Amino acid sequence: MDFELTDEQKAFRESLRAFVDKEILPVATEWEHSGRYPAEIIGKMKQMGLFGLSVPEEYGGMGADMVSLALVFEEIARGWMGVAGTIGSHSLACWMIARHGTEEQKERHLPDLAGGVRRTAIALTEPGAGTDLQGIQTRAVRDGDHYVVTGTKTWITNARHADPLPVLVKTSAEDPAHKGMSVLLVDPSTPGFSIGRDLPKLGYKGTETCEVVLDAVRVPVSCLLGGVEGRGMQQVLGGLEIGRINIAARAVGVAQAAYDAALGYARERTAFGQPIAGFQAIQLKLADMATEIQAARLLTYWAAARADRGERVDMEAGMAKYFASEVALKASLESMRVHGGYGYSQEYVVERLYRDAPLMAIGEGTNDIQRMVIARALVSGKGRLGW
Repeated sequence: MDFELTDEQKAFRESLRAFVDKEILPVATEWEHSGRYPAEIIGKMKQMGLFGLSVPEEYGGMGADMVSLALVFEEIARGWMGVAGTIGSHSLACWMIARHGTEEQKERHLPDLAGGVRRTAIALTEPGAGTDLQGIQTRAVRDGDHYVVTGTKTWITNARHADPLPVLVKTSAEDPAHKGMSVLLVDPSTPGFSIGRDLPKLGYKGTETCEVVLDAVRVPVSCLLGGVEGRGMQQVLGGLEIGRINIAARAVGVAQAAYDAALGYARERTAFGQPIAGFQAIQLKLADMATEIQAARLLTYWAAARADRGERVDMEAGMAKYFASEVALKASLESMRVHGGYGYSQEYVVERLYRDAPLMAIGEGTNDIQRMVIARALVSGKGRLGW
């Protein structure tokens, strides 16, 4: 069947576009280059309720469907991908708490998180474990009614603002390793919790990305997500399916911005007495970009729509993330080529898009991993194409 947004989703998209055009695009390049934190933009996103995207309505959130969530990340990334990051890991962590948390955990955290009164993130990656999460070394040892947590996490978005911070830990040495993994909701004010440093990045600026050090941090047993040990890997993998839809949508937004810049420049820039948009070489680039971006967008909506039907979408989300991020990489480079020398200048938006695009091919599981996930689903017979 054909995919079509509902009238409500279309209206929501238009409000998001207006917000991005008015509040983000005019300042994104200047603020990104200066390293300014987008506090004013974040404040307005709080007012719009965007920090409650994945929080159910009964806890004060929007309870948004996954297609609407994809629309949010596409439009905001079109303006500034770094700003999208401030609600990306937040939305993923909120989804995990809403889906897996105890009732006490939901009531304690979700209302404040929905309004942006507090924010959150998710701490999975370690210096020696990224794609292979079963290789993490952060330990949580039971001591009475507390866990004592020791380890280091890295590449943590929103680390300086996360309260609580869901942390993936090993609570036992069971084999296979995933059976001994759990998620703890860590209060950052607890002694022994510290931010090690902000990591320097090629792109994805505007939001902080940090190392987090946990030095014998005492976490109450009541902060174990879901109240049962050994379910951390399942909780995280379910969340990462949603996270990959988020990344795919961000990639579509970056690619769309690259295309918009290329088309606008091609119409205005003249050579040999005419706009360069009149030359076939430029037209072919624009045609390829537009076609691939629309394909990436529909693939992302397809994965989101299946998630909204309650289906497992590891293959679909993997396809969307893999394809859309590769499209973003190509579109940003092709847009730079259309701009010629100006595409290499910091005075034009293209160089920022070119620096932002690679993150989507790496983050939330590398594209090589996505291809393996897709292939395994197909070979096992669990993967199904079509609507």
